[in-house]
Amino acid sequence: MSSKARIHQIQALRALAATLVVVFHAKLVPGGFIGVDIFYVISGYLITGLIIKEIEITSSFGFKAFYLRRAKRLLPASLGILAATALLSWILLPPTVRSNLGKDIFAATIYVSNYLFAFWQNDYQNLNATPSPVIHYWSLAVEEQFYIFWPIAIFSLWKFGRKRAVFFGVCAITAASFLFSLYLTSHSPIWAFYSLPTRAWELGLGALILFIPKHFLENHTLTKTLAVWFSLLLLIYGSLQFSDRTPFPGTSALLPTIAAAIAIAFIASWPPILNDLSKLRIVQWLGEISYPFYLWHWPILVLPSTRFGRPLTILERALLIALTALAADLTHRFIEKPIQRTKPSDMKVLNLSIFGTAICVLLSVGILATGSNQITLSNGRSVSIAEVMEKPKVYLDDCHVNNGETLSGECTYGDKTSKRTIVLYGDSHAAQWFPALEKIAIDNGIKLVSLTKSACPAPEVKKVEVGAYKNADCFKWRDNSIKRIAELNPDAVLLSGFQHFDFPKQFETREVWWSQGQQVSYQHLKGLAPKLIYITDTPHPTRDIPNCLASGGGEKCDGSEISSPAVAGGFTVLDPTPWLCDKKCPAIVGGVVAYRDASHISVAMSQALAPKLEQYLKAQGVI
Repeated sequence: MSSKARIHQIQALRALAATLVVVFHAKLVPGGFIGVDIFYVISGYLITGLIIKEIEITSSFGFKAFYLRRAKRLLPASLGILAATALLSWILLPPTVRSNLGKDIFAATIYVSNYLFAFWQNDYQNLNATPSPVIHYWSLAVEEQFYIFWPIAIFSLWKFGRKRAVFFGVCAITAASFLFSLYLTSHSPIWAFYSLPTRAWELGLGALILFIPKHFLENHTLTKTLAVWFSLLLLIYGSLQFSDRTPFPGTSALLPTIAAAIAIAFIASWPPILNDLSKLRIVQWLGEISYPFYLWHWPILVLPSTRFGRPLTILERALLIALTALAADLTHRFIEKPIQRTKPSDMKVLNLSIFGTAICVLLSVGILATGSNQITLSNGRSVSIAEVMEKPKVYLDDCHVNNGETLSGECTYGDKTSKRTIVLYGDSHAAQWFPALEKIAIDNGIKLVSLTKSACPAPEVKKVEVGAYKNADCFKWRDNSIKRIAELNPDAVLLSGFQHFDFPKQFETREVWWSQGQQVSYQHLKGLAPKLIYITDTPHPTRDIPNCLASGGGEKCDGSEISSPAVAGGFTVLDPTPWLCDKKCPAIVGGVVAYRDASHISVAMSQALAPKLEQYLKAQGVI
């Protein structure tokens, strides 16, 4: 098969990869994020092929020329779209998010955003209510880091033992990276997702295609044709069956990477119908614009949604995808093509890269400098964004247990010498009541013990696991916490939990699942305290409240989903919903911003509700 035909097919794979990522972020396909993995295999194959070809011909390698070619190919579109995204975000997003936005833009500019997002625990598969408009630059950062180190590795291996050494070296790097990916996916999934060392094996897998004997690849057989069809089915399966619940990369990433490797390796055996489809003008066009298509799609999808303060409709998402394609085409026509057609000097390429980088750095600094730490409410009063978004003290002193931990510390507050003890037990939706309970404990001379852990509600439910949140850790932590409660012999245990987790399919309804977990929890706590008080979950906001208010949303920020007040028998029930809602659930209650994010009541709100909670506890004879 001719090299031209092969280009057609690689372009088709690029088109498929970009489309999968775009429809994933448009929430049309749950596992479309595997498109990134397809890109990695393609990049590993093409880049390694170019490096080896040059070394074979010249017995040397022009590192300077290689890096300049990469800069010429990647930087103009990347920096141009990044600058445009920065300007649009500056205009459309509230000043309160500019601190993080400026850092994101800077990190994306110097291609280290993958580690920034890993450090901030931004889950790419399960993005929060106000995601970064440049979070997709993480994959470019991985590729750029790969391009820096890979030619050095390949050339060094070649010098050591020519192509044989390169083969074994690539095998070793790929295997080591894969094993590390397996380990981190289990122990630190966010870092596994974003890191070069845990992604290098995907690019290495693409490189290994080059070492398959040519006569084997070019010899057309029915088996190879069937393998190509199978690879396509694997990609379809992964895009439809994978989701934010899928541990990734780890073993799951084998599916799209092996499928892509098969499709590339057996290009000569592609069936006629796939060859014909790959040559369609629209497919080739999508392949040509795949890079700017990827770069544009996320800011175009996320900025309107964030500005509107609501999810986009299907029609809106479809229109924005069309707008993304138009923007990508214009970028390809007026930025990529002119630069690729010309043969600028090394200095021109370097100067262009430096200029674009400087512009993006200046924009990031400007965004940082114009950020605001105040939310202006509809009545004209200003409140501190830091105060609104502040987390309870238990987060700051490490008493709110994080992912992977199964044992709480001493975590004693209030009057530590008191003979009366109250225990707070559950997840972050229990911890949100800590500010109120600490005030009550101090005012009434009571010892308060806090036992809370992220994503581990007091009801002993088995959740659908997402990312780092493991059921096994929750059950171990609950066992340890219940032992601690038994040792404390408290006067009361106040427990709660977030009711809106995804629940396993074997349960008919969320209520049945939750009720069963409550029943188990009650049996384990029964007899450990005179009062077992279950605080039903607070209303669940439909949007990020501080950012909605900062954007001037006003009454548009009101309205939250009221949680079910039903509680399994045995518990004394406290329903705080009437404290937060009347006919509707407003974003501001009694002049206080009610929520610190899209889920938890604010510290100020918790403290404002302390008198009501204190009155209730007195009525129950707890204090």
